[in-house]
Amino acid sequence: MIWRDSAQPLLPEHAAAPLPGTYNRYPAHPLGNGKIQTGYTSLANWIVQHPVVVIDGYAGIFWEKIYTSLKLELARMGVNVRWYDMHCCLKDSRHIQDLVAPFIGNEGDVWGTKTSLHITDFFDEEKIAALLPEGPYDLHIIYGSGAALAHPTAPVIYLDLPKNELQYRMRAGTITNFGNSTAGGSAEMYKRFYFVDWVVLNNYKQTLQQRIRIMADTQWPDHIAWAFNHDLQEGISRLARSTFRVRPWFEAGAWGGQWLKTHINGINTEEINYAWSFEMIVPENGVLFESDGYLMEIPFEWMMYTQHTAILGDHADIFQYEFPIRFDFLDTFDGGNLSIQCHPSMDYIRAHFGETFTQDETYYIMDCKDDAAVYLGFREGIDPEAFKTKLENSRDLGIPVEITDFVQKHAADKHTLFLIPNGTVHSAGANNLVLEISATPYIFTFKMYDWLRPGLDGKPRAINIDHAFHNLDFSRQGKAVKDQLISKPAVIDKGENYQLVHLPTHAEHFYDVHRLEFSGSVNITTNGLCLVMMLVEGSSVTVTTANGHTTTYHYAETFVIPAAAVSCRITCNNEGPVKLIKAFLKSSHPVFNQIAST
Repeated sequence: MIWRDSAQPLLPEHAAAPLPGTYNRYPAHPLGNGKIQTGYTSLANWIVQHPVVVIDGYAGIFWEKIYTSLKLELARMGVNVRWYDMHCCLKDSRHIQDLVAPFIGNEGDVWGTKTSLHITDFFDEEKIAALLPEGPYDLHIIYGSGAALAHPTAPVIYLDLPKNELQYRMRAGTITNFGNSTAGGSAEMYKRFYFVDWVVLNNYKQTLQQRIRIMADTQWPDHIAWAFNHDLQEGISRLARSTFRVRPWFEAGAWGGQWLKTHINGINTEEINYAWSFEMIVPENGVLFESDGYLMEIPFEWMMYTQHTAILGDHADIFQYEFPIRFDFLDTFDGGNLSIQCHPSMDYIRAHFGETFTQDETYYIMDCKDDAAVYLGFREGIDPEAFKTKLENSRDLGIPVEITDFVQKHAADKHTLFLIPNGTVHSAGANNLVLEISATPYIFTFKMYDWLRPGLDGKPRAINIDHAFHNLDFSRQGKAVKDQLISKPAVIDKGENYQLVHLPTHAEHFYDVHRLEFSGSVNITTNGLCLVMMLVEGSSVTVTTANGHTTTYHYAETFVIPAAAVSCRITCNNEGPVKLIKAFLKSSHPVFNQIAST
């Protein structure tokens, strides 16, 4: 059976050193010797020390595999076990579908609204009450998502799954949404996951932090890696005071290119293209830990639940568990143009989709060919209604649109920063590698024109003209585009073999961007801010934080220096100067009060 649908390899069970001087696809953080256990035998050995155990977990878990594997181990040990399946306590699928319907819209809709439901809404209270462990058994095990609801004091084993692997299982049709009895189409499943399941289960697992004794990574089909929660929390605490990377992952797309194939060591070169590399998108990425060569991954939100103050510093009270800055690559080298698109305003995304803040972007040109371009802003004096009519005719009748009759096309040059506040019409043209620096929400792209091409599945991609025209800012046209939407670099600090370049962002952006250009070493302080960084020119740098933690980062790798790291020394590891991008939240911004009040 095909249990996952992806050209990307599974995370290796054992750590392997990357080739020296190359981008590391599996950036693992040491947890210490003897901290990660593997296999069902070791887990069963711990379970039998307790009369009652709860095995709870996330969506997408292969619960039948967990059950049969542990049942076999416990039978081999001669333990008399009574099992309680929490899924039997769920309300029926039709009831749950009615429950979630207001948040996922009609079938075929691209978006929904983040739910206000709680996990208890999915269960029948009387059925849960009937699960009380009883009878002459050596061991009672309650298992399934929500299992901790059935017993208030039993130790909890929490099974988790990286979001990319959950989506690969979703595409293969081997999992269902929480409370569903059958799988649906992947687009509908993802929408339900994003707007309902992830919200409900993330809120729920926050409540379990003090009860969880063991955390387990279940992304492999026949393997499990686990660690005691107190060991993981110690590791997370260390990272929140030093520096870390999340595990990146890569996806093909309709417009995808070939740059990542030729520059990322070990990537699957048989894939048709790579449109994205998710370098730092908190709802999607995980954090890797290593012990004695064994690897284990946890979703990044676990770091935010326990260490958001250390990570975000002065902005922790504003953003709480949401990490506000995202880095990702858009690869169009020998590929195509992105769709002509825009993103929603702050008021619109909150009112229609339930998000806390919106997606204000920038495009940093990491690499490009001579003919590369970015579409940004409107031409002077365009007629919005004429533009809308052209777009609708294209959508409905398949008529091409001469986009440059309406949208400006700008030459792309390396290290240029294009500013894309919400409501701005934009697209990355072919033959770019774009480092997209953005506020975190990332699925709310209103496509207006997609060059009449199908998606990789051969089907038309969704076009959202009405949503777009409720958000487009038509004042961003003519000369104002070059004046206001292409950053004007300015040197704001300088020393021997060093300069700090400010790449000012738009007033709508609540984050700012600097570029450090230096040889030798530089010292930087966090000043209470979280710094998201990437080496955009040069081979590698070594970062030594105030607590003595030392890590080397290579070209194109994204890393975080949390506010609690306080300071660090960054050393250039090649002869020539390096260029290092630094994104951080502005000290104050009008939108912060609005976010904090959510």
